[in-house]
Amino acid sequence: MQGGSRVRSPNLSLVLRQLRDQGPRSRARLATDLGLTRSAASTLVAELEELGLVRTAGVERGGVGRPGSLVEIDGRAVCGIGAEINVNHVSTIALDLSGQVVAEHRLALDAHRLTADEVLDKLAELVRRTDADVRTVGATPVGLTVGVAGLLDSAREVLAVGPNLGWRDVPVGAGLRARLGAAYPLGVENEGNLAAIAEAVPGDATRQDILVIFGEVGVGGGIVAGGRLLRGHQGYAGEFGHMIVEPGGRRCGCGRVGCWETVAGLRALLDAAADPDDPVRDPALSLDDRIAEINRRADLGDTRTRAALDQVAGWIGVGAALLTNALNPAAIVLSGYFAGLGQQLRPLIEEQLQAGVLAPYSGGTRVEFSTLGFTAAVRGGAAVALEAVFDDPTLVAPRAALVGGTR
Repeated sequence: MQGGSRVRSPNLSLVLRQLRDQGPRSRARLATDLGLTRSAASTLVAELEELGLVRTAGVERGGVGRPGSLVEIDGRAVCGIGAEINVNHVSTIALDLSGQVVAEHRLALDAHRLTADEVLDKLAELVRRTDADVRTVGATPVGLTVGVAGLLDSAREVLAVGPNLGWRDVPVGAGLRARLGAAYPLGVENEGNLAAIAEAVPGDATRQDILVIFGEVGVGGGIVAGGRLLRGHQGYAGEFGHMIVEPGGRRCGCGRVGCWETVAGLRALLDAAADPDDPVRDPALSLDDRIAEINRRADLGDTRTRAALDQVAGWIGVGAALLTNALNPAAIVLSGYFAGLGQQLRPLIEEQLQAGVLAPYSGGTRVEFSTLGFTAAVRGGAAVALEAVFDDPTLVAPRAALVGGTR
């Protein structure tokens, strides 16, 4: 890239982010929104078109004077890859710049029966398949962000403690770099933080002050305030699952007793709802299939399933009330397996929230359920990988091949 492009990259970033956050705009509207001259806005749009990052998208309607051509993000040129390591699966997703899914892979596994190296091997193979899918459609991967369940030493990209994985001091970043030799940046992040990033939709004012609670075998999440993820002093914020809510209760994978995830995690639900030999507890069964079966049993009125759901919903509400008293978010977004069972869980969660929050009407905090299913963390990972392009669009090489409208 020439030096002139580098100088202009902050304004290129402003234009690209405005189109992402606010949707298609005319050049004149972009100039007004960003305090630029029309000539400057047109020049910036032309450069982004050359990079294959924006395109013309019809004509602006309802304006005064001669209608202008709308400009929108053209996501086809680049993709971010997100990946996740969890107790029951490894997974990947590739999103293009406009947020569309280009490729997606998931492999069910039981991490307790595998070594950390074996799990990293399986994830690396999924990443290679996803990378190949991206390149097959003519796009370029610009980064990979891996979410992992547990306490992450971000500076060293080492999973310091993964209670439910049974991992301690595993160099996830170095291990994947050695396996992949990727030509693009690779980062590692806590999966709950990535799920929170995925839920904090840019441009949606209702999603800028939220608490995301992500439930699988463990329970974690993230805090988004003013549209920004709060990581805490050393980056360990969001380990909600290890709040003590039942002193003298069950022992947690972390070694302590009575943690929230011992009564609200998927393992707690399955223990209450099914015998050890019940197929719904088979680790080889996908999480989506497990949740579908639990919903089916509940809808048929199975008393054991209903009782288990009520028990877990009550505990989810207890923890949500504690967090609401401390943080007063605009919304608590329940993700992971909580979202898959939202219809069954909502009444008791809201009842416990109302009972447990000191402020009137739960302090204005509403309960929402994620629509991303079990893909929240990998989507957040892909979004983080794509931030490099929004920060500096000149990282992308011009895409002459896109002029004809094909990949």
